[in-house]
Amino acid sequence: MKSILLAALLLVTAPATKTIYDYKMKDIDGKETSLADYKGKVVMIVNVASLCGNTPQYKDIQATYLKYKDKGLVVLGFPANNFMSQEPGSNEKIKSFCSTEYHVTFPMYSKISVKGKDIDPLYSYLTQKSENGVIDAPVKWNFQKFLIGKDGKVITSYSPSTLVTEAEVVKGIETALAAK
Repeated sequence: MKSILLAALLLVTAPATKTIYDYKMKDIDGKETSLADYKGKVVMIVNVASLCGNTPQYKDIQATYLKYKDKGLVVLGFPANNFMSQEPGSNEKIKSFCSTEYHVTFPMYSKISVKGKDIDPLYSYLTQKSENGVIDAPVKWNFQKFLIGKDGKVITSYSPSTLVTEAEVVKGIETALAAK
């Protein structure tokens, strides 16, 4: 009986598992939005930069977003200047660059830090197994991708050099979209 009561007490007092829905972020225009707005969607979160060798990935990321958005995928771009100052511009300049050069229509957010002492809490969650319960995936460079399930929990991370058109990413997206 004591073990049943102890188990019940642990269930009641155990902290709820975090999801991306626990975070509010500022969009590229500075408006605070809740990631809970994406409940029930498969989300791909990407840290982006305008002056990186990986910047041409915007083209395929945008195409992937358009291909799957009506099936429930949303891509969220988070500009970051953590790697060799490859995202030095203001939010306004980033927005203009993405729109003009790559015709980005997926949601873009205000510039944040994705590593280091000033890491944004969202990226702390995404990159640390102690917070997300799934993987340790410190951001290695611009265009690292995090795949999030319809439940708001991290599924996996893809390296910056892994393209969204590669079979493992396509399979990950399609499997997440097919999940209940």
